[in-house]
Amino acid sequence: MSDQEHISSEQLMQALAGGDLDAFDQIVLRHQKSAWAIACRFLSDRHEAEDVVQDAFLRLLEAAGRYQPTCSFKTYFYQIISRLCLDRAKKKRPQHLDTIPDVPDSGPDATSETERRQNAEAVRAALAVLPPQQRLAIVLRYYEGLSYQDIASALETTPKAVERLLARGRDRLQAILKTWENF
Repeated sequence: MSDQEHISSEQLMQALAGGDLDAFDQIVLRHQKSAWAIACRFLSDRHEAEDVVQDAFLRLLEAAGRYQPTCSFKTYFYQIISRLCLDRAKKKRPQHLDTIPDVPDSGPDATSETERRQNAEAVRAALAVLPPQQRLAIVLRYYEGLSYQDIASALETTPKAVERLLARGRDRLQAILKTWENF
């Protein structure tokens, strides 16, 4: 276990600014999974998500010399990923993803597992229909567990605007899923 595993991501960024590429490796190891999960859930396309995550880490590497730990590293990094996802969404309509990696439940029977997967698929498909800002707010809140303040920082808005985005997003998801249930 290296010494870098015990220091904060903010400290790793400062080490990276000083030219320590091992610090960058540690940052990637720490944050690649959550970065990929956000991008994949938002874009609904594995290849697009991989591109966004690679681009996000490259931008992080380029910004190391300018990085100032005025907020948590996680918030700073999610801001980069959020911008890239929103930019990608403007250029291309998201495509429906057949599967997204989920941690399998330990032991449900086949029927409940099938039902869980169908429900998860319906939610993913409904998320893809939401406007990009609402979709990203929901992904950051309910999949990544970010606070309203952290989401506001990542989306460069206010906590009140995040509250409205989430409320509209939840309402729209509920309406979409209810409509689909009636088919």
